[in-house]
Amino acid sequence: MEPKYRKFYLDWWNVKKSTIYKLVATVAFFVLLGYGGWWILKSNWLVARPEVAEAPKDAAKVISFEGDVRIIRAATRETILITRPTFVSAGDTIQTQADGRAKVQMIDGSILSIRANSTVVIRDSNSLFGGPNVRVTLDDGQINVKTEDQPENTQNVVEVRESENRVNPQTDASFGINSQSGGGEIRISRGSVETTVGGEKTVVRENEYAPLENGKLGGREKLLAPPVHNTPSSNEQIVGSVSGSADIVFRWQSPDVNAVLTYNLQIARLPSFAPDAMVIERPGLTGPTFTLGGLLPGTYYWRVQANSNTGQSSTWSEQWKFSVIKREGSTSIAASGWQVESLGGRLYRISAKTQPGATVRAQGKSTFAIGDGSFLLQITSPSEQTTVEVSDDRGNRSSFILNLSTGKIVKQF
Repeated sequence: MEPKYRKFYLDWWNVKKSTIYKLVATVAFFVLLGYGGWWILKSNWLVARPEVAEAPKDAAKVISFEGDVRIIRAATRETILITRPTFVSAGDTIQTQADGRAKVQMIDGSILSIRANSTVVIRDSNSLFGGPNVRVTLDDGQINVKTEDQPENTQNVVEVRESENRVNPQTDASFGINSQSGGGEIRISRGSVETTVGGEKTVVRENEYAPLENGKLGGREKLLAPPVHNTPSSNEQIVGSVSGSADIVFRWQSPDVNAVLTYNLQIARLPSFAPDAMVIERPGLTGPTFTLGGLLPGTYYWRVQANSNTGQSSTWSEQWKFSVIKREGSTSIAASGWQVESLGGRLYRISAKTQPGATVRAQGKSTFAIGDGSFLLQITSPSEQTTVEVSDDRGNRSSFILNLSTGKIVKQF
């Protein structure tokens, strides 16, 4: 008997080539349509940009900000909380709160830096007679104006307490309102400013300070620089006692060793130095040192201001951050593979390996060990030996005395 097999039969349709081409074209169309829609959404083409579309001609721009910064629109009297870069037109008022700062780029290319607790009115921002006109009024607080090479016929004017101050090209100038006397202050660190008070013009030049009181420009004097920090150093970790607290000695360097100065010291929990973040504020210190006892674990910021016997106050020093950590361990931290590269002069680059995340400090500089424990630290050392400290956030630490010529560890403790 012959084996039986099941047989299946399939009838094929006859399809025209043109139909296949149409089907392929349709699929390709929908694929391109879907990709195009995805690209449009990704590119934010459908997102409204009112600050660009509605920006009037010759408007200034808030290019950076932090904290609470507001704009009061002159046209509508609407108060806007700044949440992204936006425009500022003539007549608008910019207000910064205790934690607020802002930078505004004016139409002449100058940069207006507005400090905390300041009120600035944009009086003029337009281009006429072949050059841009910029005019702002400082009602309260402090602003810094920085100009570079300006176009011809440019007018950049800052109004402070019945004075008009024309800022010249290549100038760094600070204008402020003295919180105690209520008078104005002009500080020039670079360039010059032409000041007009009561119809009289005076040029305030580089490294000069001039007060404004009772509608008059006071005697100019040498600009008082801010103090220079010594200790605690920037980003320093200080291990507290068993209870966690620590006694901190703050030291700074006088900006003028030949002058009789007093100092204002501020220590805060936030870099804004807002009143609710202030830990301690000490005005009128007679020496460049202060000891604060019982500081609890946490992160802190400190800065200093110098005052001369003529009434001039410097700007605040650069704020430095430090932290107090609770002593939880006493284990030494190992480090190996030390290498030192001389970069010329007294500049050196130090590298080694320790535990990941550890903090490494030497000669006032600090860095962190990355995921594999390696670190790279560049320092300037006056001698051929330096002390490198390695610590973690649990209070463990080790110190290494390193010979910069040989790259060898002289002593570890």
